[in-house]
Amino acid sequence: MVGKITRRDVLKILPLAIGGATLVSTNKIARERLLIAKAGDITPQLYFPMISQLSNSLYAKVVHIHAPAATNGWTGQLAYWEYVNQSVVDEMVNRGVTELTGETTVADAWRRLIPAYQTGQKIAIKVNFNNTSSCQPTNGVIDALIQPVNAVVSGLEQIGVQRSDVCVYDAIRHVPYRFINGGLEGIIFFDVMYPNACGLPAGFTSQADHYVTFNPPPGTPVGAAIVTDVLFNAAYLINMPIMKGGHPIAGVTLGYKNHFGTTNNPGGMHTAVFVVSKPIGYNPNYNALVDLMACPLIGGKTVLTIGDGIFGARNFSQAPTTWSTFGNKVPNSLFFSIDPVAVDCVMHDYLKIELGSGLVSDANRYLQLAASAGQGVFESINPWNETYDQINYIKIPI
Repeated sequence: MVGKITRRDVLKILPLAIGGATLVSTNKIARERLLIAKAGDITPQLYFPMISQLSNSLYAKVVHIHAPAATNGWTGQLAYWEYVNQSVVDEMVNRGVTELTGETTVADAWRRLIPAYQTGQKIAIKVNFNNTSSCQPTNGVIDALIQPVNAVVSGLEQIGVQRSDVCVYDAIRHVPYRFINGGLEGIIFFDVMYPNACGLPAGFTSQADHYVTFNPPPGTPVGAAIVTDVLFNAAYLINMPIMKGGHPIAGVTLGYKNHFGTTNNPGGMHTAVFVVSKPIGYNPNYNALVDLMACPLIGGKTVLTIGDGIFGARNFSQAPTTWSTFGNKVPNSLFFSIDPVAVDCVMHDYLKIELGSGLVSDANRYLQLAASAGQGVFESINPWNETYDQINYIKIPI
């Protein structure tokens, strides 16, 4: 443990973080954890996964919890968030983290996921409100649910995390009242960069020195992007994307693309993720999402990804619908992993089978590139009737 670090320290650490993520085989990833944090000193803190603290068995492991009772009585109503069973979601999250870590108690599971946690450190949770443009619900279009957040916070409380140290954010969208009012009392929410949009603190309060470093090839433009202050000031990050397909730019929008809402300029990355129309400047061997995850303030702080497939979305900008592959019901699923590539692969594969030819063939190209960059394990199959070889995929019905 060391004290406060400077921007110079961050720049020294960056090559180490990226270089240390080299993929050494298709089955096993060697990484190092570096924690530079101190209770009360959070400007900034960096966290990198370390193989000595989290065993090899956790890498490329994806736990899929399927609970039909997670939703109750929903038959297409626009206010879909009113039909989610909090107690079932609590059970899903508790089972997900214990199965992922191999621990028998929820507290031990969270201690294993965040072994160096100290009282007072901030934990950021990135949610997705890409379809919300005001403080009110947006016509039933798919966006984040509060129930998985509540379940995570309840689990974190078991290792001493205070609700006031949990920062739930989407830094470029409104966080609506229906979400805020459903949260556990004391959780802190942040929304769009201009202040007081929904009576919340803003996700950006300064133009500080926390830029994402992009390395595009010549001819592929990528605009500058700054990471939200929320994440800059947090010690750890839990990424909570929605399992969404039908995106006109990226094909799918999962854990990697969820971090468009962690920066102030996602539009500057569009050309470099535009796999659908492939505009001038698009290069199949580069994707800005890989550089986004390589940022020490983003991938470097991520301890867990929880993919929200309770409703999911066959189309990213529409209201939830039933899925034919889930028996003409909503998926009622949550996906857990510390490997950001593997968990996106699994969610992509469920979308691929559901959407068929409606999903662009290279929607998972960014995941191939991310795996090549050492960020996780890539594999693509039909998860309904095939078995992953590289990904340790475990589906648990409850």
